[in-house]
Amino acid sequence: MDFFSFGKIIVYIDKFIKFINSIFFLVLIIGLSFALIISPIDYLQGDTVRIMYVHVPSAWIGLSIFSMMAIGTLLNFVFKIKNLYLFVKSLAPIGLLFTCLSIVTGSLWGKPTWGTWWAWDARLTSMLILMLFYVFFIIAFKIFKESENLPKILSAISILGIVNIPIIKYSVEWWSTLHQPASIKILGSSSIHSSMLVPLFLMLLVLLLYCALIFLMKYKTEIIKIKKQNIKRL
Repeated sequence: MDFFSFGKIIVYIDKFIKFINSIFFLVLIIGLSFALIISPIDYLQGDTVRIMYVHVPSAWIGLSIFSMMAIGTLLNFVFKIKNLYLFVKSLAPIGLLFTCLSIVTGSLWGKPTWGTWWAWDARLTSMLILMLFYVFFIIAFKIFKESENLPKILSAISILGIVNIPIIKYSVEWWSTLHQPASIKILGSSSIHSSMLVPLFLMLLVLLLYCALIFLMKYKTEIIKIKKQNIKRL
């Protein structure tokens, strides 16, 4: 990638960052208003159910980011596309953040609902394993950043980690767990009422915008680092 391409990408990134900044707080206020005020309380859980509006989107994002990282890592290993390496490196801390947020909010929700902060439930355990795979990714980037074996190591982590994704998804169906079955189904009818579904997707949008903002800033930083390294070599 030449310096012109670096500069062009940074210009586009800055434009996207400005756009997200211009709408983020408005979407945040709308999402929080629906989640904390407009949405009804649950007849069993009361206001505790509002934790769902952060917990569920965080879990979705954690799973989705790892899936994208795994695909990007494997494509980079096969086709040697430098941008994919930066893409994965920029996503890893964000995925770890939201996976941890999912686990923490799940514990906060579990205490009043199940009577315990933690149980070695299949869903909880598999999410904890996902968090560890994110940690492995980040450690690999730190320790092996100058090694030619880095693509192989990342690919190995991806292959092992991606096996865990369907386990997380279907754990509530394969085993007897504390988690209830999925209430939202893409190909079927959802059992969650629209009064809760709307704030859930609004909060998902808020967190996705936040993800995009952090990712773009991280990606821009990685590009600038490479640009400086290339200048030093000249």
